[in-house]
Amino acid sequence: MKKIILLGFILGTILVIHGCQKDPSVIDIDDAPYNLEYGTFPTPNIPEDNPLTREGVQLGRMLFYEKMLSGNNTQSCGSCHLQAFAFTDTAKLSIGIRGLPGKRQAMSIFNMAWHGNEFFWDGRAHLLRDQSIMPIQDELEMDESLENVVSKLKENIMYRVQFKKAFGSEEINAEKISLALEQFMHSIVSNNSKYDQFLAGNASLSIMEERGRKLFFTEYNPFFPDSSGADCAHCHGGNNFENDLYMNNGLDNDGQVTDIGREAVTNNPQDKALFKVTSLRNIELTAPYMHDGRFSTLEQVVEHYNLVQPSNTLDPALSQQLPHGGLKLTQEDKDALVAFLKTLTDQKLITNQAHSNPFN
Repeated sequence: MKKIILLGFILGTILVIHGCQKDPSVIDIDDAPYNLEYGTFPTPNIPEDNPLTREGVQLGRMLFYEKMLSGNNTQSCGSCHLQAFAFTDTAKLSIGIRGLPGKRQAMSIFNMAWHGNEFFWDGRAHLLRDQSIMPIQDELEMDESLENVVSKLKENIMYRVQFKKAFGSEEINAEKISLALEQFMHSIVSNNSKYDQFLAGNASLSIMEERGRKLFFTEYNPFFPDSSGADCAHCHGGNNFENDLYMNNGLDNDGQVTDIGREAVTNNPQDKALFKVTSLRNIELTAPYMHDGRFSTLEQVVEHYNLVQPSNTLDPALSQQLPHGGLKLTQEDKDALVAFLKTLTDQKLITNQAHSNPFN
């Protein structure tokens, strides 16, 4: 009898202890804000309906590197947006899961929170969350349906737990996937280059870099050639070295244009061959250059701007050079510009563990 009572006591104690333990699948939402450090940059454009939280950013990071988002589970967003190259691809055109090349060069992903003019080279995605799920469905890229992605993620307890942490529910859907990816991409900040340290008074530029800096920020003036600059800041200005515009930068004349760019989105002929002006931060790392990856070196890029191609939609700031034979940069000028551009490289960005693959 005593043995039966003792056994009952032990079993009861075990049940009480088990009942007090929290079910590991039941996790309360963790909406602790993510500490976004952006230094001297202006306040970022974080959507009010998708503020950055620690668990939301972490989920987005996991999804960014998750190969289950592709049709054959072999590619992730991070496959074509490599941290070591400022989150872009080294290929002229990225190769998708079917071995097919994409239509344009992969764009860099950093300082997205300061982009105010939509996304992709042609701006076809209004919000970053819209952009985030388009490559998944593109047959030339990850070639998967959102329905299949959701099904695959639902089968993984790790993701059910993480979605609950980020959004308060284990429910997984395409909208939550896009919001999490948006949060992670908004968390990627680049503001610690040599040039940033120079502005802060913590670094000095070489003679060549300083010459390049002056050429970069000085306006073009054909009537005073001794004081004329390369006028790069006209398009690549501000903290992020871009201007939130779409422009024709003189790559081709009218007869050579094969990609109509922004016109395909707006149906406005005045937008023919206009493309998103990209940031020059980390430009040393992001070759090849332009929407079609036609230039493999910074030297080629600078040479292009020395004398651009005329066309009906060429930006006026560039067309003013044509009657005077272009910028007429000397070889030393061009070398100096390249030297300055390399001061925009942010080594912290490409080594920051907060942005790295969490599965490695």
